[in-house]
Amino acid sequence: MIEEVYGIKYTKPQVVLLQDTGIGVAETAARTCYDSFSNSENEVIQNLEKSLPSEEACEILNDIEDSALLDDLAWTYFHHSILEHANLSYLVRGTSRGVLQEHARHRIQAISVRSTRYTMSGLINAFVASKHGGGELFFVEKVLEYDMFVTADEDYNRLEIAAMYAKLDYQFQKVEDFYALAVAKSSLPLLEELNGKPQEMYDALQSGKKKRNVGDAFKHIITDNVKVDMVVTFNLRSLKNYFALRDSGAAYFQIRWLAQEMKKVTPKKYLDLIVKNK
Repeated sequence: MIEEVYGIKYTKPQVVLLQDTGIGVAETAARTCYDSFSNSENEVIQNLEKSLPSEEACEILNDIEDSALLDDLAWTYFHHSILEHANLSYLVRGTSRGVLQEHARHRIQAISVRSTRYTMSGLINAFVASKHGGGELFFVEKVLEYDMFVTADEDYNRLEIAAMYAKLDYQFQKVEDFYALAVAKSSLPLLEELNGKPQEMYDALQSGKKKRNVGDAFKHIITDNVKVDMVVTFNLRSLKNYFALRDSGAAYFQIRWLAQEMKKVTPKKYLDLIVKNK
């Protein structure tokens, strides 16, 4: 989906809920605090007063959909620590590095992000090939194929890519051993063999051994506009805080879009405990 903001078109992120641990453990934690297992409307939790649960009982526990106690603790008594026993993991595709910076401000989360250290070889291979017959136009056209920006305006993205080329070219002029930084040792002979054939060189570099940690020398060329993918896991208490702050008119519009997409795939049993007026 594309939306225009401040005169620029942006693509919105996509989100899938990968796993959720259920609310049964959270109610069990709360019942442990108050020693009130027998008061639960869920039989599997009532039985915890008498004995430890079997494997089958644990499965039933994790499938619980409603808990009157959790609702009371969340909205009447504000005993939110018990919400930390429920966890949800989301796969996010196509948010921006700018959003990633905003995400880092939420302390209690587990986050794994597409690494620029290991995933920039295509960009660098396009630049290397461009220096052997293709020029800036080859680089721009090749990188356009990557669909690597959250902005969805081709003319604007050409400006972004041209700026990347200019920064790489500046570095190319300054660093004597540029190719040693950019290309795996086993692929260096290709620079002479395929000189003047940029597409063939690009294809050969792409299919050859990748330079390890190639992004270390070239991270400076990318901006907050670049798309990133990530897997993020929140406990329910932290997710409550995240939705309250990020699904808000005061939030940066791109992270607000992400929070809204995350909320769409969050099951009702969790939203009932953390979001008012859903």
